[in-house]
Amino acid sequence: MGTQNISARPLAPSRNDGRNRPVKPGTRSVRAGGVIHENVRHTTRFTVVGNHLSQHAELSLLAIGLAVHIQSLPGGSPVDIKSLTRRFPEGARRIAAGLRELEAHGYLRRELARDDAGKIVTRTVSCNHPGRSAADEEAVRRAPARRTEAPRRALPAVPQPAYPSPDLLRTGLGVLAGLRHEDPRLHLSATETEHLAPGVAAWLERDLTPEAVRRVLTCALPLEPLRRPAALLAHRLSAQLPPPPLGTADPAPPRHPLQNCDTCDLAFRGPEPGTCEGCRRNAMTT
Repeated sequence: MGTQNISARPLAPSRNDGRNRPVKPGTRSVRAGGVIHENVRHTTRFTVVGNHLSQHAELSLLAIGLAVHIQSLPGGSPVDIKSLTRRFPEGARRIAAGLRELEAHGYLRRELARDDAGKIVTRTVSCNHPGRSAADEEAVRRAPARRTEAPRRALPAVPQPAYPSPDLLRTGLGVLAGLRHEDPRLHLSATETEHLAPGVAAWLERDLTPEAVRRVLTCALPLEPLRRPAALLAHRLSAQLPPPPLGTADPAPPRHPLQNCDTCDLAFRGPEPGTCEGCRRNAMTT
């Protein structure tokens, strides 16, 4: 056991005899203990994520993870707070805070939209590269709006409600959609209806019922053909607008921006993010 195996080959000497290996100019040194990538090329089930997101200097790790997860989902997947809370162990408040971070940096937009049934819903738009070709994308996005705005400019202005809630506007749309049943000449296009709906909402806000507004709009119509029924309705909504109810003539309070509830993810108006009145009331009773 004390003898050496003289037939074994001697160990090869170190390339630099134990000294630190010199770094060639123009090359990067590898820090001991740093990450080493073992990359395999993906051919299926992968998502391209920009380093502007994965190495973002201001986003939290939770927000970056949420953005990557949302970008990996197919279109139409639910990404509301409740769905994300069921998927991940983080609570609703942390997920809501992460979503607000992504909104603040342009990776998410949450908009109110109308579904096929006419219901107001919250639509989440995921942006994988905020600001990329912003001028071109804005021009494309605004092109349909410009075409829609052209016929709107041809119509007289209508009163605007102080608090245009989705329920109020939805009721106004229903009143306008039903006018053609009273008089076929009052058949309105979608653009005309959207222009007139805030005017109807302003009447409803003054304690008039939908039936009362309908009677005003359809009463004593001219016998001759109506060339521009939408313009006639806009004029009536403005010229015959009733005064506000007694006790409501004081200046309206400031209109707060739309927020998304941290609990139910529905839109509500408030000075800052948090929970809507319904969720706060439920929390107090439980």
